[in-house]
Amino acid sequence: MGSKRLVILISGSGSNLQAFIEKQQQGSLGGTIVSVISNNPEAYGLTRAREAGIKAVSLDHKTHASRESFDKELAEEIKKDQPDLIILAGFMRILTPEFVQTFRGKLLNIHPSLLPKYPGLHTHKKALENNDEFHGTSVHFVTEELDGGPLIAQSQMRLIVGSESNEENELNEQQVMQRIQKLEHRLYPEVASWYLNNRLTMEKDGVYFDHKKLERPILFGD
Repeated sequence: MGSKRLVILISGSGSNLQAFIEKQQQGSLGGTIVSVISNNPEAYGLTRAREAGIKAVSLDHKTHASRESFDKELAEEIKKDQPDLIILAGFMRILTPEFVQTFRGKLLNIHPSLLPKYPGLHTHKKALENNDEFHGTSVHFVTEELDGGPLIAQSQMRLIVGSESNEENELNEQQVMQRIQKLEHRLYPEVASWYLNNRLTMEKDGVYFDHKKLERPILFGD
């Protein structure tokens, strides 16, 4: 494992976290996960972290009177670990501008759509309802704009839209979610490894990969 340090923020089961843990165990991440922090004390991802011998920290946002108060405590907790990179892995919080500025250029997020399509929630449902030919997932740097930071890489799949019945559409949405998660589990740790191996940076004028400015996101096949 490399000397670079990662902090991973979660809110739920931590399936993307597990993908990072496995890549670290394989010795191909380029860094060490030093802490996993969750705003949800019941998040199963905290158990995943403990089982992997990683420090697991619970910061319950419900104990804070404001978003700013929680983000201040979160930032202080992160600073203790002096991370080179912070991964948002299913972290279901909208971050304040002050938090984003504190860690600008060190924050990565993954979103289940081919951004700029479908920021926000219910992306699989929207892609199916619009009969999109392709759907996928995007990794981007985090800025103050929700799901609007500079894109780094995307992985896509071809959608096969089923029958018009509600039951069939719900089944298709579940299948799409499962396939997108598989894409995420390959794509996200790989992009993080680029950053940890000094191949990826966010500059004022855009994203640079291997010292060349990206004109469009790097596309991974299904």
